[in-house]
Amino acid sequence: MTFKIVNTLAKSIPAMSGNTHLTTTNSPWYLYLIENKLGHIYTGITTDPLRRIAQHRGEIKGGAKALKGKAPLCFRAIFEVDNKSHAARLEYQVKQLNRTQKESIITAGKLDALTCVKVNFV
Repeated sequence: MTFKIVNTLAKSIPAMSGNTHLTTTNSPWYLYLIENKLGHIYTGITTDPLRRIAQHRGEIKGGAKALKGKAPLCFRAIFEVDNKSHAARLEYQVKQLNRTQKESIITAGKLDALTCVKVNFV
């Protein structure tokens, strides 16, 4: 049995190539709620809400498939979170809520101890 040796060296990829969530360790994360033209509320997390809604709107590459073709999109609430782990946990919790519960978060402008910071991004 003979074996052929194949060059399997991986090609280097630039650090910022395609990853829009690269961040420094101390930058904040945001949990956001977006409403589409059908009235559905979409929940997500990001380090840059303005970039993320532009992605969702199709203005730049990288939006969620769930929002494709459902413009206009508008922020209903944005909450600043201290780190990615906390943001991901909150995102999961909010995604488990029904529409009425999400609407009450939006109306109150509160999520746990967090206050809505949407005015900083509109």
